Amino acid sequence: MTQAPSHVQTLSGQSPPLWRLLQATASAVQATRQGRSLTAQLESVPHELRPGVQALSFQALRQLGRATALRELLAAKTPPPAVDALLCTALALCWNDADAPYPIHTLVNQAVEAARKQRQTQAQSGFINACLRRFMREHDTLVRQTDTDPQSQWNHPRWWVERLQTDHPQHWQQLLTLAQKPAPMTLRVNTRFHAVAAYQQQLVAMGVSAQAVGQQGLQLTKALPVHLLPGFSDGHVSVQDAAAQVAAPLLMQDMDATKSWRILDACAAPGGKTGHLLELYPQAHVLALDVDESRCERIHQNLQRLALSAEVRAADAGQPAQWWDGNPFDAILLDAPCTASGIVRRHPDVRWLRRPTDSGQLAKTQAALLKALWPLLVPGGRLLYCTCSVFKAEGDETVQAFLQRNTDALLHLSPGHLIPGQAPIGLPVEHNPLGEHDGFYYALLEKRQG
Repeated sequence: MTQAPSHVQTLSGQSPPLWRLLQATASAVQATRQGRSLTAQLESVPHELRPGVQALSFQALRQLGRATALRELLAAKTPPPAVDALLCTALALCWNDADAPYPIHTLVNQAVEAARKQRQTQAQSGFINACLRRFMREHDTLVRQTDTDPQSQWNHPRWWVERLQTDHPQHWQQLLTLAQKPAPMTLRVNTRFHAVAAYQQQLVAMGVSAQAVGQQGLQLTKALPVHLLPGFSDGHVSVQDAAAQVAAPLLMQDMDATKSWRILDACAAPGGKTGHLLELYPQAHVLALDVDESRCERIHQNLQRLALSAEVRAADAGQPAQWWDGNPFDAILLDAPCTASGIVRRHPDVRWLRRPTDSGQLAKTQAALLKALWPLLVPGGRLLYCTCSVFKAEGDETVQAFLQRNTDALLHLSPGHLIPGQAPIGLPVEHNPLGEHDGFYYALLEKRQG
């Protein structure tokens, strides 16, 4: 077997057998097809296998559309789920020789070995071997046959491709192409400790190159473990995408940082935006909510690292009667639940987990949250509505419907959907994230006085 790449080396320096990595990767693909998130699935993977399985799973899920189309040509009927997952995993990893993590013959041999050593696939190991050997013999012809299938070409469900074509006729290809690339690692410099340029120089001294993005961001040319970041454990820097860094300064722009503003972070976990708000407005009283108690613990951990304090409560933001004390808020951040279609490059399983109806159902949840939280805002106060989605049903359409129903609401500022690589319209230049940021939607609403 070919020596494993560095990302699958264990702490002892020994490489786990590739067939074990392929078994676990195939299990991740099967779990995704059955509706389980990759993040949750990886937590069940043995620690020594996890780095390699994560890397292979990301690649397999980014190429699953092509792999599924190839499998349909190789097999007259769909094999059992575990067999299909292993076969598609092997095809996803080896169909494009230029991107294959191992030599093709090694992947094929080890995929067959993985089948032989697993109860659910053992009886079908000969079938898997026959399919993969045929694929190697007829590679060019089979790949050409799948080139015209949109799901195969773009490695996203057909409905997803069609929706982007409708919502973003000028940028749909760019969005789909970027989704196939690993996301950059972007830092948010805590300017209570360092100027952005000063922290950038610390990275340069370590041999780490970074480009300034937005107000406080540094986008690294190569990701590195957080424990290697200077001052990370002391809150000097956080990992946060450039588009997500827009939220806190946009909500609070031109507001006096010395005042004790009452701020609600309505869907706060894991706490990145909560921490950013308090870095910029340390005198503010922030109530951070999340419906999941375990996710509230993540907020606590993030704030503890930053040496910041907020009131954190496990509660449903859409049910204020259960948690609101009756005192209105000066500002509300509503990072609403969404399809996460804007962060698919960080979570390649999302494209296969979502269904065509999800966006419409989530839009109802978003509308319900806006309706519930709007009365909690003081006259003249602001509510920043955002989602990490590029689907318009979860952005422009939701906000326009809300404005039509609420005559006391003004659209103070709406840069709309932030498309990676495109300068957003109407966003003050100091907030412009630039670079290869995630897809986001922002609308800043203001409540009329009187």
